[in-house]
Amino acid sequence: MTQVDHNRMANAIRGLAMDGVEKAKSGHPGLPMGAADMATVLFTQFLKFDVAALDWPDRDRFVLSAGHGSMLLYALLHLIGSPEMTIDQLKDFRQLGSLTPGHPEHGHTKGVETTTGPLGQGLSTAVGMALAEKMLAAEFGKKIVDHHTYVLASDGDLMEGVSQEAIALAGHWKLNKMIVLYDDNGISIDGPTSIADSVDQVKRFKACGWAAEKIDGHDPIAIAAAITRAQKSNKPTLIACRTTIGFGAPHKAGTNKVHGEALGADELKAAKENLGISLEPFSVPDDVLKAWRAAGTRGAAARQEWETRLGELGSRKRAEFERRLRHERPAALAKAFRTYKKELLEKPMTAATRKSSEAVIEVIAGAMPMEFLAGSADLTGSNNNKAKSATAFSAKTPKGRFIHYGIREFGMCAAMNGVFLHGGFAPNGATFLVFTDYARPAMRLAALMGTGVVYVMTHDSIGLGEDGPTHQPVEHLSALRAIPNMRVFRPCDAIEVAECWEIALNRIDGPTVLALTRQNLPQLRTSVNENPCQYGAYELVAAQGEAKATLFASGSEVEMAVAAQKQLAERGIPTRVVSVPSLELLLAQPKERRDAIIGNAPIKVAMEAAVRWGWDAVIGQDGEFIGMHSFGASAPLNKIFKHFGITAEAAVNAVLKRVS
Repeated sequence: MTQVDHNRMANAIRGLAMDGVEKAKSGHPGLPMGAADMATVLFTQFLKFDVAALDWPDRDRFVLSAGHGSMLLYALLHLIGSPEMTIDQLKDFRQLGSLTPGHPEHGHTKGVETTTGPLGQGLSTAVGMALAEKMLAAEFGKKIVDHHTYVLASDGDLMEGVSQEAIALAGHWKLNKMIVLYDDNGISIDGPTSIADSVDQVKRFKACGWAAEKIDGHDPIAIAAAITRAQKSNKPTLIACRTTIGFGAPHKAGTNKVHGEALGADELKAAKENLGISLEPFSVPDDVLKAWRAAGTRGAAARQEWETRLGELGSRKRAEFERRLRHERPAALAKAFRTYKKELLEKPMTAATRKSSEAVIEVIAGAMPMEFLAGSADLTGSNNNKAKSATAFSAKTPKGRFIHYGIREFGMCAAMNGVFLHGGFAPNGATFLVFTDYARPAMRLAALMGTGVVYVMTHDSIGLGEDGPTHQPVEHLSALRAIPNMRVFRPCDAIEVAECWEIALNRIDGPTVLALTRQNLPQLRTSVNENPCQYGAYELVAAQGEAKATLFASGSEVEMAVAAQKQLAERGIPTRVVSVPSLELLLAQPKERRDAIIGNAPIKVAMEAAVRWGWDAVIGQDGEFIGMHSFGASAPLNKIFKHFGITAEAAVNAVLKRVS
């Protein structure tokens, strides 16, 4: 490709990006204009993809971590010939219902590998993609799995704290097929990055075990040479590409004025004249478009050769590979759960639900040993989510199926998103429930994208005891329940733990939290004919006669509700106990089923060692709530629930004061 050809192809990106932002009167033209050279070299010479099959499993992944520069990606998708990314879609940039939202959204627009925009998360999610590639290649071989993960990152991505978690993991794991193109333009919204930052990113990445170098981000020869070196490295690579934000704009280039606002008619006209681009909006010269369309089909032969190699695999191995990429669970899993629940009926388990979960994980690992991928943020011995058969993943043991993430809750959850999006694994990650505060941004993106990840969150209440209020979650259940498409389970015993795990693993359109206790709980369930946890709640103990009260509870407080029900029965007050492992799942049920579960007893009491928020939808504003109204305290388990008034006696008194 000649220099002139490259410039015209890069300018096609610049022109479309400028026009899209100008028409919307909203957006970020500076990054697409500055990064167009990098993108052109990558897509025309290196990126392995086929526009006819944008979801080809062995494609290279391209993650635009700097999601505010979304017009770069939309322009590329149009230029390479993605059928749905028409000129009309580019003209509808940031408009309701278009395929060109303000930031790229996975599942909304074909060719978008992950939702980006919250800075740092694209880079961190890409680490999970590169991790999955390394593990899957070790299992199925490089003839089937052999691709790179490319990231275009901005200054903002690298300033966000999660980027440190991500690059430390990638360097430690030697994810050498991860290549980051850093748009080093030195400008943020407030002005030059020097007003807030003086980090030498090349030294920083090298300190984390990466190969790293600086180049001219507008020199296509230098860009190509750097990517070639990166592909041969035994480390992940950062290529710091020095660029000019808003390249080509005569008055605004190199300033924050081109970062997050349209150029304006005069500057747009001047920029196009400066670059030699047609003044006609959304126009691309025929020969340039033809060259881009050729780039879009450049990988067709590679894809067809891969399909041939896949067909040459043994039928069983090929079926296994394809099943796992679909996130379809093996038939053995359902059978294993049925058998295990029957065993629990025969031999009840009294244990902390984190220990009950550990026992379930052994069952799961037996049914899906290679795709079940667990990990912990340095709390393995407390979270209890490592199967006995699982070996630790490392650069030298890529078939390991347990990840030691270190104390990196945010990085762990972002990487899990990448693992799921890549395909081939059912990831779960663990820490204490209170530390979802650190992980929440990645958990929110999981819910937004619909990634079927599982969070094993132990030490779920004041019941963890002596560690005190810093470690005792009180508002966290409500905060997580407030996230759309997030499902939160707080099981009360070993059988509910098994049922909640089964639901979580079979959910591939959104994330699930399992909130588990540190303290021992008795097994309360006496039947396993169905999985009532799927409704969010169910009647655990029926009233002896017409119920005057219903006691609703989750987790460890269900035991208290059962004890209170017995005491009330002795006083001649018939009471129901409803276990509520998932409050939001209960509220999502059809009205008829929801009303039947809640019932019509005149007195309604909810028990949960957390704040009340959300429970009024079940018990009403005048219902009784026994829970937390403050932060916790440091005290032994046998004293702390009594101190905060969360007891069976409190439930009894709440009913007695309302009995007419």
